[in-house]
Amino acid sequence: MAHAEKIKVAVAQIAPELGDVAANKEKHLEYIARAREQDVDLLVFPELSMTGYSVGPQAVELAIDRDHPLMHEIASATGPMWTTFGFVEEGVAAQFHNSAITLRDGKIEFIHRKLNLASYGHLEEEKHYAEGRYIETFRLEHTPWRAATMICADLWNPALVHLAAVHGATLLMVPIASAEDVVSGEFSNPNNWRLALEFYAMMYGMPLVVANLAVNEGGLCFWGGSRIIDPFGTTVAQADGGEELIVGTLDYTAVKRARYQLPTVRDSNLDLLHREIGRLSWQVGIPPESRKI
Repeated sequence: MAHAEKIKVAVAQIAPELGDVAANKEKHLEYIARAREQDVDLLVFPELSMTGYSVGPQAVELAIDRDHPLMHEIASATGPMWTTFGFVEEGVAAQFHNSAITLRDGKIEFIHRKLNLASYGHLEEEKHYAEGRYIETFRLEHTPWRAATMICADLWNPALVHLAAVHGATLLMVPIASAEDVVSGEFSNPNNWRLALEFYAMMYGMPLVVANLAVNEGGLCFWGGSRIIDPFGTTVAQADGGEELIVGTLDYTAVKRARYQLPTVRDSNLDLLHREIGRLSWQVGIPPESRKI
């Protein structure tokens, strides 16, 4: 483990085999071993890294629950390192989720279910998955860090990132599956992701560990470009377009400096936001108990 305020983080930018969980498990174990050899404290894989992205129609067949033997195998292999990877989760009530799980020391630390299902452009996640319902954070034990996970399109709803920050997150893990031209030919995913990620890191004084796929799936080209960004919005490490492990060190003292200089979290004024959301709901004729948040 790094010094209390410093953690070594890594991204496993991989090209999973579409729908082949057994092969992808072996790739995960390989990258976990490589990260542990470099004394990494926290490792992040991309969205749906255990299955590949384009598996929505196979959700029922590929879904696993949190007690599946695969989880125990990964949890054992990761040892004291926090490892986050993406999978199709079978949740309660036979619902299927695009989820990211964090494992450490043989047990589950945290699960995030994608909140903002991408169903625009060439994307149709709402046909296959149930949306998540909560934003939560978790503490990285023996450190001052508190982490949250946002999966891909979750970040295209700025209110969700804001909520993660005011829930106490000082580190954001961002598994994504971003392909070129998947929204439209006029929307540049590589350029616009860079702008959004740098903005969030700078605005909230919150480092981001961003993991993208690097693979061609049918007509989709996932462009890689995974990165580690510090709390001032500066890129610490960045991957190219192929499979790669990138590593960087994040310092909690930099988070404290960034949040002192730009106190977005301190000045978030939750009472004002809560009041105005309620007022807007009534203005558009939606009773507060019926609105989706």
